[in-house]
Amino acid sequence: MIKYMIQRIFMLIPVLIGVSILTFSLIHLIPGDPARSMLGEKATEAQLENLREELGLNDSYAVQYGRFIGNIVQGDLGQSIQSKENIAEQLLLKLPATMELTFFAIFLAILIGVFAGVIAAVKQYSWFDNLSMTGALFGVSLPIFWLGLMLIWLFSVVLNILPPSGRLTAGVELTSITNFYLLDSLLTANWPAFKDAFLHLLMPGLALATIPMAIIARMTRSSMLEVMKQDYIRTANAKGLKMRLIIFQHALKNAFLPVLTVIGLQFGLLLGGAVLTETIFSWPGIGRYVYLAILGRDYPVVQSTILIVATIFVFVNLITDLLYKYVDPRIRFD
Repeated sequence: MIKYMIQRIFMLIPVLIGVSILTFSLIHLIPGDPARSMLGEKATEAQLENLREELGLNDSYAVQYGRFIGNIVQGDLGQSIQSKENIAEQLLLKLPATMELTFFAIFLAILIGVFAGVIAAVKQYSWFDNLSMTGALFGVSLPIFWLGLMLIWLFSVVLNILPPSGRLTAGVELTSITNFYLLDSLLTANWPAFKDAFLHLLMPGLALATIPMAIIARMTRSSMLEVMKQDYIRTANAKGLKMRLIIFQHALKNAFLPVLTVIGLQFGLLLGGAVLTETIFSWPGIGRYVYLAILGRDYPVVQSTILIVATIFVFVNLITDLLYKYVDPRIRFD
């Protein structure tokens, strides 16, 4: 397994280089001038030219890309054009917020999606099967921005039971250790902060989990239906084993491999999908950070953030591949 891991890590290098080239190229194709965005419409051409020269925007594409990669290799993500803040420090503050939201969303998606898929497969063509698969179809089809606004309208405006935005209510004290608010509140036994952070997490987490939840439910149902037709399941039934044992000990374990693949892919996609969710719910994560950077033509922030997200994505896929062996012991990495 160690040899396989080393090979996969080396294979990630050309992937990340390709991502960096693509990201760098696309960012520079975005209409607009960072210098104009910083100085405003009333700036003179001389002022704009001086700022472009200061920021290195007049250099050729190759020079700018080389400078960007050189800084990345040295562990320096650069500075924001707009705020002059260190990008690495800002990402360390904002990445935990996005990761906490993503972990919560994928947990909801797995918990509800796998449960619904298993029950739908066992009770095929029942009312639960029809209802859950119809719900999955709606879940895949609903735009996140619309769902987020509807959740805010229902739970914050009409029912007034959940906070509409942010991670923590103003005035609630929390000692920051990891910047994962739920974890920090548990580590410090701060139960009021835990409750408040959890309530803030519910709506954005549900909005972000809807699409992967629907996909996981449909994949679980499809995989379970295929496994339930196998001979060893009929043999287990003939032996008189309890249906619960057959479903969870034999069927689900063998049906989980394609579901695990979907979960790994969806986790990576959630990091990208968090942009809309964080913007709607004013969640202070990297999604909202990169959205504001795009509006301000802040090239270094956008490039560095997308590269970090891409790195996380490919490592999640690597971890998913390694988990295959524990789900199915027949798999070998030789």
